[in-house]
Amino acid sequence: MDTQIQFIGTSPTDLVSEIKNALIPELREQLAKDFQPKEPTQYLTRSEVCELLQIDLSTLHRWRKEGTLTAYQMGNRIYFKRSEIDEYINKNKLL
Repeated sequence: MDTQIQFIGTSPTDLVSEIKNALIPELREQLAKDFQPKEPTQYLTRSEVCELLQIDLSTLHRWRKEGTLTAYQMGNRIYFKRSEIDEYINKNKLL
């Protein structure tokens, strides 16, 4: 919705009032729609991924080597992003 304001015959008080009542709520609504807070990345361990996908650890290892799933190493540990696992599930589900 486009808001139009005419400045002809408008006092400064009326102009400020119009900005507060019409433009600011619309701008706030648009910004809330466009700029959602970013969800923190959730990481899963290999065993959590195996349990979620109901696969064996060897299958997970093979999928990782083939590039089917991307693993992230932090120190000596291997993790998978929950969002990427969910995306894989959604891409491969039966209709």
